[in-house]
Amino acid sequence: MTEPTSIAFQGLPGAYSHLACRIVFPRLEALPCIGFDDVFQAVRERQADLAMIPIENSVAGRVADIHHLLPDSGLHITGEYFLRVNHQLLGVKGATLKGLKTVKSHVHALSQCRKLIKELGVKAVVVADTAGAAAEVAEKGDPTVAAIASELAGETYGLVSLKSNIEDAEHNTTRFIIMARQPINPDRRAGPVVTTFVFKVRNVSAALYKALGGFATNNVNMTKLESYQVGGQFVAAQFYADVEGHPEERHLRLALEELAFFSREVKILGVYPAHPFRFQNRLKGGDD
Repeated sequence: MTEPTSIAFQGLPGAYSHLACRIVFPRLEALPCIGFDDVFQAVRERQADLAMIPIENSVAGRVADIHHLLPDSGLHITGEYFLRVNHQLLGVKGATLKGLKTVKSHVHALSQCRKLIKELGVKAVVVADTAGAAAEVAEKGDPTVAAIASELAGETYGLVSLKSNIEDAEHNTTRFIIMARQPINPDRRAGPVVTTFVFKVRNVSAALYKALGGFATNNVNMTKLESYQVGGQFVAAQFYADVEGHPEERHLRLALEELAFFSREVKILGVYPAHPFRFQNRLKGGDD
C-alpha cells in the first residue's frame, strides 16, 4: 500500500474534524466536504486516501445519521482518535465580552456552553456548523456577534479568542474513526485491538439476548452497543457494536460465531488498534 497523502473531512476549514486531521495526520492535505456522503465518495473515488469521521461525543451522544451511513460507505475503519473539545469564544478584533449581544454556533456547541451564554446574557443563534459560524462572524465584522468554534477556526478566519475553554463539561471529548478503502489487519501482539461491526438479529423471541450471550460466556468486553431503526419500520433494528479483541483470537471468534447463528446479518466494519485514551479514561474511573 502506498503512503496516504490526503484525508477528507465533513465541514468547512477550521471544523473540529479538520483539527483532528491536523493533529493525527499533520502532513496530509485535508479536503473539506459538505456532507458525510461526500466524504465517503471522495475516498471511494480516490480524491482522498482517508476519511476522518466523528462518531460520538461524550456530552452530545452519537453523531446523527452516521451509523446509518457507515455500513454502506464502502470503506473500512482503520483507526480511532479521541479529541478533547476546547471551545473558544471568537470575535472580530476590537470585540469585547461586555459588548457581545449574539453568539452563533452549531446546536451541540451552544448546548455545551450554556453556562457562559447565560452568564453573558447573549442571544444564542444556531447555524450549520462551528466553522461556518466563525466564517460568518469574520465576514460580517460585527463586534457584537461572536462564534463558538475551535482555535483552528479562529486562526483560519482571523478571529481573536475572547475566552478560552468555555465548555461546561471538562470531559467534553469527541471520538473520531479513521476510514480507508482497504481494511487493515493489526498485529494483536503490538497492543489492544478494537473490532467494530453491525448486525441484525432474527425476528424470534429473546434474539438479542441469545445473540449477545456468546460475548459474556467467552469473556469479550463490549464497549459500545447501540440500536437504530432501519427501513423506516419500528419492528426491525440494526445494532452497532465495538468490542475489545481481534476476530482471530479464539474467544472473539467463538463469540462472533454465536452472534452469526442468531443474526440475519453480521458485517465487520473494521479491526484496528485501540487508541490509548480508552485505557487512560478507564484508569481515571471512566469504566464501571
